[in-house]
Amino acid sequence: MEFRFGVNMLASDERTRWLDKCRKAEDLGFDVVATPDHLGMPAPFPSLVAAAGATERVRLTTFVVNTAFYNPTLLAREVDTTDLLLDGRLELGLGTGYARTEFDEAGLPFPGPGARLDHLERCLAVLREHYGERKLPPIVLGGQRDRMLRIAAREADVVGFTGAHFNRDGDKASLAGLSELDERVAFVRTAAGDRDPELNMLVQHVDITDDRAAGLERIRPYDETKSAEELGELPMLLVGTAGEIADRLRAHRERFGFSYITVMEKDMDTFASVIEQLR
Repeated sequence: MEFRFGVNMLASDERTRWLDKCRKAEDLGFDVVATPDHLGMPAPFPSLVAAAGATERVRLTTFVVNTAFYNPTLLAREVDTTDLLLDGRLELGLGTGYARTEFDEAGLPFPGPGARLDHLERCLAVLREHYGERKLPPIVLGGQRDRMLRIAAREADVVGFTGAHFNRDGDKASLAGLSELDERVAFVRTAAGDRDPELNMLVQHVDITDDRAAGLERIRPYDETKSAEELGELPMLLVGTAGEIADRLRAHRERFGFSYITVMEKDMDTFASVIEQLR
């Protein structure tokens, strides 16, 4: 499968700066502009509508909606209107929400994981009912644990992997090793049956450097239970020259099937040279 490249960006506090960033992402060769959904950050749907007016080619995606904050029927209205205004460029990323602090700030109860997954499934069902015979925008679902990956394998056009385990409150994370990622991808493939969803990896850090040893030391804080060399092998942490990183992404696509790569806004400029290698 051909590579696709996305960048997860925050809408700026000024309209012109946000539109300039979106145009820059398109000019740098990214295929997808993504916006997260967290309190304290701009709302994702109006941000994408604004981005559509400043760009021509890129797909536009929520990465990802915290469905626990939404009434399913009202979410369906939000999605339908955004889909209309984006003229077919919307991809809809949905999640359960994971950070207790955001629920506390919103004055909402923080349900357990099972209840949040139940609500996500209700949102999907209401969306499908709302659209009826019309085609839904491509659905992006991701996670690490069994039930979420089963839902994604059954429902999603894109299955996303962060390769991270969060604690119950969502404020601490550890990274999955290569063997666990092998197992998780195989789990999704089995659960998907005849379906063949696209697989996404969310990259947390890109460091283009000729001094790989120094670069590996800089990523130690991401998971201090792993050695620098172990961290350097993980798909969510990319360290090396642009050519080395491009080779690594090809190897990850061969091993895991990760053909859709999303990077953080902080790495957008840096990663552009890797895109050039892979085009």
